Amino acid sequence: MAVLECTNVTKRYGGVVALEDVSLTVEPGRIVGLLGPNGSGKTTLIKLACGLLTPTSGEIQTCGLKPGQPASHAQISYLPERMAVPAWMSVRDLLQFYQDFYADFRQDAALQMLSDLHIDPALRVREMSKGNREKVQLILVMSRAAMLYLLDEPIGGVDPATRDYILSTIIGNYNPEAAVIISTHLIADVEKLLDQVIFLKNGQVALQSEVDQLREEHGMSVDALFREVFKC
Repeated sequence: MAVLECTNVTKRYGGVVALEDVSLTVEPGRIVGLLGPNGSGKTTLIKLACGLLTPTSGEIQTCGLKPGQPASHAQISYLPERMAVPAWMSVRDLLQFYQDFYADFRQDAALQMLSDLHIDPALRVREMSKGNREKVQLILVMSRAAMLYLLDEPIGGVDPATRDYILSTIIGNYNPEAAVIISTHLIADVEKLLDQVIFLKNGQVALQSEVDQLREEHGMSVDALFREVFKC
């Protein structure tokens, strides 16, 4: 069963078309790059998959379920583009919250990652650097044994060292029977992780391909092809 399946999905905000007739399939065990410039529809597609938005037309299923249902929410671990944890809470409080709220949360894995980074669980979110806040939020998301991880710009706006940690955390901690969708415009940094890529351009799927097949057919890296497709 596909982890994510979109069939002729269109999303409009008033008169503005954010996504138009998008059809795609993501299978288990894949790390997929959802690639496109700012404003191409990446965040809209991720929010539709989470059930935070509903399509204007077309159909979306996650693990065979309609997004927004409790059973669907239980299968998805979502990292939003912007910080979404309360600044007044301590890291320990956040771990307990996730433990109480998500049956698949692996607190031992979260504590190990915090220890590796020398992050004190007693610290409040507001007391940490931006880089450490980003790391904590990613740790919370990747410590779940979900079936679909939706990561919206996980490496945008962080320093190179933090970027490297985020990528190694993704590859080392996701459920191998699940799928990971990484939305980004920083292709060179994530290319080594990807099994499959989806290029979004002006709200439409411009390309969907296995990474190895793409390199063989075009004779260039994903990053180089991305620059070619989206050049001004």
